[in-house]
Amino acid sequence: MSKMEIRLAGSGGQGVILATIILAEAAIIAGKNTAQSQSYGPEARGGMCKAEVIISDEAIGFTKVTKPTFLLALTQVSLDKYAAGVDENCIVMADSSLELPKDLKAKKVYSLPILDTAKTEVGKAFTANIVAVAAINEALKLVGTKDLEEAVFRHIPKGTEEINRKALYAGEKLAKNI
Repeated sequence: MSKMEIRLAGSGGQGVILATIILAEAAIIAGKNTAQSQSYGPEARGGMCKAEVIISDEAIGFTKVTKPTFLLALTQVSLDKYAAGVDENCIVMADSSLELPKDLKAKKVYSLPILDTAKTEVGKAFTANIVAVAAINEALKLVGTKDLEEAVFRHIPKGTEEINRKALYAGEKLAKNI
């Protein structure tokens, strides 16, 4: 990996911003360079939300994602909006409940049951962002599992370590064979 420009999109309240913060922190723990940013509509919870992180082995000159190399979408609205702007080299990961746009240019597209896994396998829907973080990390091989776990544990409420560890391993398992 030399440089990954990662865009995560969903709705406010899904933990998309926290997911990019965790990915950025895990990259720092692993000794990589990183830059993270986010934006969301005035509705915040329930409105469209986008967060981005750049992870690189080299210095990062421009800190905004200009040409995503990876896109995760957790809602249909966010998939429709952001998939339209990706090229064939961008890797797209979407929740399996979403319908992929017919004109999607990306050659690598992964449809994974992120939201369902959080709800049924982990047992808590609010862990979907942690499931997603682990699936992204497994698919892209960004950092080691221990670095990712350390970053997650720095940002979750005390007493939720076990449920979040379960979410991490469920997400990693989702992306093992892609």
